Amino acid sequence: MNRREAFRLLMGFAAGSPLFGQPSEDDVMGPVNVHEFEAVAKQKLHKLAYDFIAGGVEDELTLRANREAYARWYLVPRVMVDVSKVDTSAEILGVKMKAPVIIAPTGGKNLVLPNADSVVGRAAVASDTVICTGTGVEKLLEESQPVKWWTNTTGHRSKSAAAGYARRMEDQGAKGIVVTVDNQYQSNRDRNNRNRFDYGYMGTGVPKPGEPPPPPRNPARAAMWQPHTPDMTWDYVDWLRGAANLPVILKGILSPEDAQMAVQRGASAVVVSNHGGRQLDGVIATLDAVPGVVDALGGKVPVLMDGGIRRGSDILKALALGAQAILVGRPPLWGLGAFGQPGVERVLWMLGAELKLAMALAGKPDLKSIDRKLVRHA
Repeated sequence: MNRREAFRLLMGFAAGSPLFGQPSEDDVMGPVNVHEFEAVAKQKLHKLAYDFIAGGVEDELTLRANREAYARWYLVPRVMVDVSKVDTSAEILGVKMKAPVIIAPTGGKNLVLPNADSVVGRAAVASDTVICTGTGVEKLLEESQPVKWWTNTTGHRSKSAAAGYARRMEDQGAKGIVVTVDNQYQSNRDRNNRNRFDYGYMGTGVPKPGEPPPPPRNPARAAMWQPHTPDMTWDYVDWLRGAANLPVILKGILSPEDAQMAVQRGASAVVVSNHGGRQLDGVIATLDAVPGVVDALGGKVPVLMDGGIRRGSDILKALALGAQAILVGRPPLWGLGAFGQPGVERVLWMLGAELKLAMALAGKPDLKSIDRKLVRHA
């Protein structure tokens, strides 16, 4: 199948979208990097939707720090290495990946288009990419699509609820349970507060132009006190592990001490994450937090990370500091907002292709050849 034939096949999936219609091949091939996909998505999306996805918390210090961290770490390539073949494949917790790139769990996809979780799921299948999601794979499972997925949760209030959830996910074929541990309360997001964003839109989508907004359900307001899972403790890991034979992955780890505690309580992996700069402002950039967590764990379990990744060279730096894979949240949403499913696939392809090229130019023919000698702090 050549590129044009593959593209026509992709267009079939996007044809039913009232938002995107059928972009031409030149359209989706136009942006040359993830930043340009964001620019296209910003033009197409409702301001409420764009600000929800792009924004961080309060002064957005951590949001900026996540990106700025990559400029503080320099690559020190090796030469005279045979890189005529470069292998980006990885295996994490028994799941094989063609590249160490995972689609992160993200809220608000329905702000972009209806049933967006399923659209991103289809892009994951077409790209052979692992997706971490709380929803969106049901339709794919009904169709017996070969989706590789980890389920995601922010927790449950009781042991019985947690156990029931874990058993259901195991029965449905999830390959792991990702627990987002840094979502105790709704954070203070100035963009949403300023826009009078209603968190009810996350289920219904934003009002269409000229359409009156629905009655308020959960309007954003400054310093709102809205609990999510403030009473979740380390016992939650025990609840899940006791109910299902699935690896438990804790996402939202920044402290080396918490990483050690996670392993002691039976976590199979940790994700170094600050929620994309969307929970507590002023916390450490994830790239800067990775070495401390990696050193604290000493290879006992895989360390993954997310936050600020926009280039293949960003991924390479994260791998050099000890991460075994990365998660991307906003980049797939920019692809979705720009061109629907073909945009998501193009973004995922682009990150993988850039990583492969960066590895070649750094003298690293495979992932096991990447180590901390490859990077130097500014």
